[in-house]
Amino acid sequence: MPLPTNTALTAKRLQSLDFMRGFIMILLALESCALYENLQIATEGKPLNVIVQQFYHHPWHGLRFWDLIQPCFMFMAGVAMAYSLSKQQEQSMSWGDSLKKTLKRSGWLFFWGVLDYSVRPTGLSFELWDILTQLSFTTLVTFFVFRWSNSAQIIFCIGILLLTEILYRFTHVPGFDQPFTDQHNFGNYMDTVLMNKINKDGWVAINCIPTSVHTIGGAMIGKLLLSPEKNKLEYMLIASAGCLVLGFGLDFAGVTPIIKHTATSTFTLASLGWALAFLSLAYWWIDIKNHHKHLKFFTIVGMNSLFIYLFFEIVGDRWFENYFRTITNGLMQIIHVPELLSNIISSFCIFSVAWGLCYFLYKKKIFFRL
Repeated sequence: MPLPTNTALTAKRLQSLDFMRGFIMILLALESCALYENLQIATEGKPLNVIVQQFYHHPWHGLRFWDLIQPCFMFMAGVAMAYSLSKQQEQSMSWGDSLKKTLKRSGWLFFWGVLDYSVRPTGLSFELWDILTQLSFTTLVTFFVFRWSNSAQIIFCIGILLLTEILYRFTHVPGFDQPFTDQHNFGNYMDTVLMNKINKDGWVAINCIPTSVHTIGGAMIGKLLLSPEKNKLEYMLIASAGCLVLGFGLDFAGVTPIIKHTATSTFTLASLGWALAFLSLAYWWIDIKNHHKHLKFFTIVGMNSLFIYLFFEIVGDRWFENYFRTITNGLMQIIHVPELLSNIISSFCIFSVAWGLCYFLYKKKIFFRL
């Protein structure tokens, strides 16, 4: 698909993307506030616990709602990238200058991703499992194929997924030759090469290879939304259905299991299908049907997604949350609020303060971008 050249197209902000990004970031913020952990305790042994479990990653083979958060994040980054690169082309920025800008952005994403995981109670650590580190790689890959035709990009994505299958199935590294077994797969082996360690929960750094498909897919959808094509929603829904059928079909047939921890090809396809479905729904409701009421709560966070993510990962995790939880729990002890309810209320209080910071930045028109 050729890049759009009508400035009016890129000047209009995609409000459904702001909403979806804000929705995802709010879910991540609530996790950082320990809300789901407290709800897990509150619903243990009760029917509602089935719903709460959806806010935790699946232990291994399977798919839960929470497994879709990172794919949606990387998919949305691809959509936004299409808008950014198209605007750069309209401004007559050369390919080389766009590359320099993308390299700078990827460098900063890598820096913040490594920094996020580097400071541990036991000392400094070098780890490559953070989503920003992964995104630094997928952003570069997406840039290099961005101007290719749709068919060429689809073939490239298929090649990425086939490469992933080959690496896991046919490398036969001693001790790491079980493609779909935790701690004994090729991804675990590469972690020993890159970081001299293996993640105890089974996450692997080379997930950035298959999940490049999420960012490339997002960029393709971004170009579609910028184009004069009339049947945009239909194409998005067809692509969503195709990815879902392929992902779940290959899993059901026993070809490749859906495993989020190693981003198997089936997981990548299934999660991309869901990301497409979520954006399609938001696009239809917000940008086509023009339902814009009550979106501000989400878009305020969505327009400063990098800030809120780093705030909770670095500042919140190491100081902010414990400080405010001590205050709120202490106040509620005075009025004899039960401990579990006090913890849940504290989670919402912590989130409210963080949302207030985003609102302050929004009112001051301060937006953190790379």
